[in-house]
Amino acid sequence: MTRPVLSDADELPIGRRVARWRVRRRMTQQMLADRLGKSKSWVDKVERGVRSLDRYSTVQEIAEVLRLDPAVLLDPRRPLPTATAGLDGVDAVRAALARYHQRPARTVSPDEVGRHVAHAWLSYQHAHYTQLLRALPTLLDAAHATPGPLVSAYRITASVLVKLGEADLGWLAADRAVAAAVGDPVRTGTATIAVAQALRALGRDRLALTAAVAAIGTAADDAVRGTLFLQAALAAAGCGDGRRADHLIDHAAALADRFPGDDDPQHTAFGPTAVLLARFLAALRLGDTAQAVYRHEKAVRRDDWRRLPVEHRAAHLVDAARAYLDAGDLTAAGLTLVEADTIAPAEVRYRPAARTLVAEIARNGPPAAGVARLATLVGLTR
Repeated sequence: MTRPVLSDADELPIGRRVARWRVRRRMTQQMLADRLGKSKSWVDKVERGVRSLDRYSTVQEIAEVLRLDPAVLLDPRRPLPTATAGLDGVDAVRAALARYHQRPARTVSPDEVGRHVAHAWLSYQHAHYTQLLRALPTLLDAAHATPGPLVSAYRITASVLVKLGEADLGWLAADRAVAAAVGDPVRTGTATIAVAQALRALGRDRLALTAAVAAIGTAADDAVRGTLFLQAALAAAGCGDGRRADHLIDHAAALADRFPGDDDPQHTAFGPTAVLLARFLAALRLGDTAQAVYRHEKAVRRDDWRRLPVEHRAAHLVDAARAYLDAGDLTAAGLTLVEADTIAPAEVRYRPAARTLVAEIARNGPPAAGVARLATLVGLTR
């Protein structure tokens, strides 16, 4: 699968390419330095070209932290690697998205489309990503003439693509969801959740913040409004604005306190625990690892933690493993990552962030037996 390279990248020295990819991965210089075991000054000198990268092993370490093939830093004309190299189905989803203006070959009843959408949501929430990718092209074609299910189909597509490292394609699907939702405030709100997620994954936090905040006022469902507040907060944290992030999460918390949580027709998983997980992730994005670890440990002790979808819990545990690793607790990081793999293997074995964690923990080892097993399963070596 071929993806476009960054514009004008051929003209950039390797230090500037490191800086560009660092920003794209939403890292500060200090975060990159910490993960490399270097100083912030060292990273700054590399990016400005003051210090040369003349050892392949160093380039390889930087590429691993940035979740890249080293060749992307060394030769920017090389096609970018995908996170889904071992995962079938992304090309077929891409082709289905390209059939945007074509009529489906077979008309499917709204009831049948609705059943397919419900099954797709279950597949996503249980992290059955290979099965979901196989089903999505047919679902997208079938839902073409049915606005409600079409919004959901695009939203599911965006969510799984972003998770698997295909954020550009995920943003396209999310944008299609917004277009299909025109005139329906609730569906527009749910589609904007997907837009904000995709933009954050692309490192476009300011755009994500603007989009989410703009949709809050018209969202006619408390769970959707609350989730938009959380997306806006995470985008604000990505911009380094901790005060605004806290303010937005406080608004979400006020909604969550009166949210029954017994039903989730919009598939937001919104509620008090989701708010706590957002506080955790905001702290992590802002570099406050001690606060992030505290909030994680508080959230997973809640009675409703296990009522969250499998995908949501495992995704959070991957982020929690990163917090433990950043805090210097290698053992807790490994155990948390293994727990995520036990809950939803695809979250660890296909997500770029999780694969990077496996590699870092294994490299800093000796890793726990479970991490060593994961490193073997995902094709990584120490």
